[in-house]
Amino acid sequence: MSKIESVGVVGAGQMGNGIAQVAAMKGFPVVMTDISEQALEKGKATVAKSLDRLIKKEKISEADKATALEKIVTSTDMSALKDCDIVIEAATENIDLKLKIFTELDKAVKPEALLCSNTSSISITKIAAATHRPEQVAGMHFMNPVPLMKLVEGIQGLQTSDETFKAVGSFAETLGKTFVEAQDMPGFAVNRILMPMINEAIYTLHEGIADVEGIDTAMKLGTNQPMGPLTLADFIGLDTCLAIMEVLHEGLGDTKYRPCPLLVKYVEAGWFGRKSGRGFYKYDQ
Repeated sequence: MSKIESVGVVGAGQMGNGIAQVAAMKGFPVVMTDISEQALEKGKATVAKSLDRLIKKEKISEADKATALEKIVTSTDMSALKDCDIVIEAATENIDLKLKIFTELDKAVKPEALLCSNTSSISITKIAAATHRPEQVAGMHFMNPVPLMKLVEGIQGLQTSDETFKAVGSFAETLGKTFVEAQDMPGFAVNRILMPMINEAIYTLHEGIADVEGIDTAMKLGTNQPMGPLTLADFIGLDTCLAIMEVLHEGLGDTKYRPCPLLVKYVEAGWFGRKSGRGFYKYDQ
């Protein structure tokens, strides 16, 4: 694998646009794709707002913002990624969708390019098998919000070559991130620990042990967490939390990972948290 000099991102949502921003701020030309122009415009606008916040904090200048935005080009056509050295998929946490994307990416991107998934729970081994270059596929699990969170969880699938994994780790560090390796098991390390905690917090609400504010206040003051588990669930997205719990439950076969029925009901109601305007809390849209 030659040096990584250009970056592709599939998905302009909160994770995709965050990855694009971080790469652009480090000087990489970025191609960000999504299925609609509306999604791309919203993603680019989110990057601009994020950069404005950094200007207010005197972390960057107006010139830095302009340079970063110029580095990001957008397209609804996956063929726009053809010359990228590394492409990071940041689509919804849905296995069928991710397999479809990687099958298409494999055809669209140059043969020597590395393909990575930002999945927070799905098997990298399974994703890699959807391509003809499984040895060049790895997991890069960024944390939300990407510009602020320092961790990238690296996952080496069964087929991933050591050369690929080393290159992915070096790239993450170039972005200013700390790269921590986790095994290719459901949920990896972060969500294997975090999601059952959130799920248990929802059970605590479901069983009437404490109310929403009480649970969050108790965990913040009692365990020194920066935000309560229900606030965090709303921030992550309850649909994403449910998808990860389903991967854990199915993949590990243990009833302790069974999604709380209240979580299921909220997702069925379309109460996804902050992004939909309602979750365990209500938000202004």
